[in-house]
Amino acid sequence: MEVTNVSEYQAIAKEKLPKMIYDYYASGAEDQWTLEENRNAFARILFRPRILIDVSKIDMTTTILGFKLSMPIMIAPTAMQKMAHPEGEYATARAASAAGTIMTLSSWATSSVEEVASTGPGIRFFQLYVYKDRNVVAQLVRRAERAGFKAIALTVDTPRLGRREADIKNRFTLPPFLTLKNFEGLDLGKMDEANDSGLASYVAGQIDRTLSWKDVKWLQTITTMPILVKGVITAEDTRLAIQAGAAGIIVSNHGARQLDYVPATIMALEEVVKAAQGRVPVFLDGGVRRGTDVFKALALGASGIFIGRPVVFSLAAEGEAGVRNVLKMLRDEFELTMALSGCTSLKQITRNHIVTEWDAPRSRPAPRL
Repeated sequence: MEVTNVSEYQAIAKEKLPKMIYDYYASGAEDQWTLEENRNAFARILFRPRILIDVSKIDMTTTILGFKLSMPIMIAPTAMQKMAHPEGEYATARAASAAGTIMTLSSWATSSVEEVASTGPGIRFFQLYVYKDRNVVAQLVRRAERAGFKAIALTVDTPRLGRREADIKNRFTLPPFLTLKNFEGLDLGKMDEANDSGLASYVAGQIDRTLSWKDVKWLQTITTMPILVKGVITAEDTRLAIQAGAAGIIVSNHGARQLDYVPATIMALEEVVKAAQGRVPVFLDGGVRRGTDVFKALALGASGIFIGRPVVFSLAAEGEAGVRNVLKMLRDEFELTMALSGCTSLKQITRNHIVTEWDAPRSRPAPRL
C-alpha cells in the first residue's frame, strides 16, 4: 500500500508491532477523551485563505533558539524507540538531521546521548525527567551537553504517571533485550515487571514528586543549555515559567497520556501565547498529523511544532525511511497550505488566516430591505 499521509503509518505499525508495544505507543490516559480531542480540535479551526498572491516561491525556514531549521516541524521526545525498530533513536536522529530539523531525545531512550551523537551532525535537544537522585540528573545533563545537545526540554507534567489502562492490562514492561540506555551502569536502566504497568512502578520509584519551580532555577546553575518547559497549558504557568528563567515553552499534554479531560494542545495554545507576550517562543506538541495542522498552530502564535507518535509509527513501519517520509509529507503539505492561504514566508502567517469557534462573529452589513 502506498502511504499518502502521516496517519496511515499507524495502521501499518499496529499490524507489525506486538500488542503490548503498539498499545504503549498508541494509548492515552483513562477514557482517552483528550487523546481523541488532540486530533479533533484541529478540525474545528477553519481557514480564511487569501488569493491572487504570487506564491511561486515559499520560504519555510525558521530560527529556533538561534538554530536555523529548514521548517518549523521538529521531533518530540518519545521513549524506547528500539521497541519500534532495531535502529530506534539512531534512525530518528539521522532522519531529523537529513531533514534539517531538531530531534529531541527522551531520557528514557533505548540509545544513549553519546550513541545518538555518534550518528553524525544534527541539532538535538534532550528531554529530561528529574529523578529523586539529583546527582543522576546533574550527570545526565552534563553528558548531554558534552555530547553536543543544544537545549533541555524539561518535562513538568509527570510527577506521577497517568493511568494508562492498556499498559495495566498488558503488564507493560521494557522487552528484556532493551534497557534505558542513559541510565545503564546506574542500576536505573532496568524496568521490572509489576502487578500493573512496569513503567508506572518505575516512575513511582524513581521520579521526584517534589519537583517545583525552584528546580527550573537549579537546572540553570548546572548547565548553560537553554531550558524549555514542556507540559504547560495555562496562562498562569506560562508566566511562572518565564519568571523562573525558561527559554521557551512547549504546550503539551504529554500526548494525552497524563491527566485526561485537559484541553487539546491546539485549544490551550493561544492562552499560553498571549501570556508569554513574545518574551519567549512557544511551541505546540500534540495531535499534529497534517501540514494544515502546522499552519493552524503557527497562525495561533506557535513558533514551531513537535511530532511524537507519527515518528514511532513510521519507524515501526519503515525504519529511517519511514521517519524521513513523515517529515517530507508534513513539509510538503505545510508548503501547499501556505501557498493556498497566500503566505510565502512564516512571518506572513497571521491570526487572520484562521477562524476558531471562540472568535467573535465577524460583523456583516445589515441587509437592505
